[in-house]
Amino acid sequence: MDINFLVDYINPLILGICLLVGFVLKTAFDKFPNKYIPLCALCMGTIIAILINLQSGINAEVILGGMISGLASTGLYEMLRNLLDKDGKSKEGE
Repeated sequence: MDINFLVDYINPLILGICLLVGFVLKTAFDKFPNKYIPLCALCMGTIIAILINLQSGINAEVILGGMISGLASTGLYEMLRNLLDKDGKSKEGE
C-alpha cells in the first residue's frame, strides 16, 4: 500500500508551528511526559487548520491536513534529532 498521497496534505505552516511548540513542551517542562507530545501536536495541528480555513469552509480534507501536519512535526523532530546526533551520544541528559 502506497501512502505517499498523504504528503499532499502537509501544510508547512502548521508543521512548523507544531514542531516548535512540541520542542518547547519537551525542553521547557521537565515533568511533561514525552508520550503525549504527538497527541498534542495532532490536536494543535487540527485546531490551527480549522482556524486557517474558518472562512473558506471546514471539511474532512482540512481536518486530515491538520492532523497529518501535526504528526509529521513529531517525525521531523525525530529525524532532525537523529541527524544532529552524529557521534551516537544524546545530549538530552546533560
